Amino acid sequence: MRVVVSANGVDLDASASPVFGRCPIFVFVDVETMTFEAVENPALAAPGGAGIQAAQFVTERGAEAVITGNVGPNAFGVFQAAGVPVYQFAGGTVREAVEAHRNGQLAAAGGASARAHAGMQGSGGAGESTTPKVSGDERKEEIAELTKLAGELRRQLAEVMERVDRLDRLEKGD
Repeated sequence: MRVVVSANGVDLDASASPVFGRCPIFVFVDVETMTFEAVENPALAAPGGAGIQAAQFVTERGAEAVITGNVGPNAFGVFQAAGVPVYQFAGGTVREAVEAHRNGQLAAAGGASARAHAGMQGSGGAGESTTPKVSGDERKEEIAELTKLAGELRRQLAEVMERVDRLDRLEKGD
């Protein structure tokens, strides 16, 4: 079975993303062999409809199940129409998400777990607040998720900068 995990990195040890439509990477994994393919989310920077575009993309690439933190109603509708179940994963690595699915520890979502346009940033009209009203616990959870994502992005940036420096030294003949 080929599943897709919304992720913040490009391998099995990357953190699973708490969002679907605007996650940076989709990691497609064969659950029997654990072979994987990481693909950038083409809908990440979409001005609108990211959830639908991302859902269409992963179903067209052969995902037979989706593992993610949250999925909006539009993306969930695409998966429902395609007969692709969605499983919520509270946090951890892509590998842990796939293993939890393989071990039957994830229940299929019965519906969307995020409101429509939850991933949109700065989409409010003039005078309209773009900050969602959330409880203190939700805010703390979001801060923890964003802090974890920031750490992963820092790690990825450090890796990229190291590669740039290495290539620059090679080009200069050092």
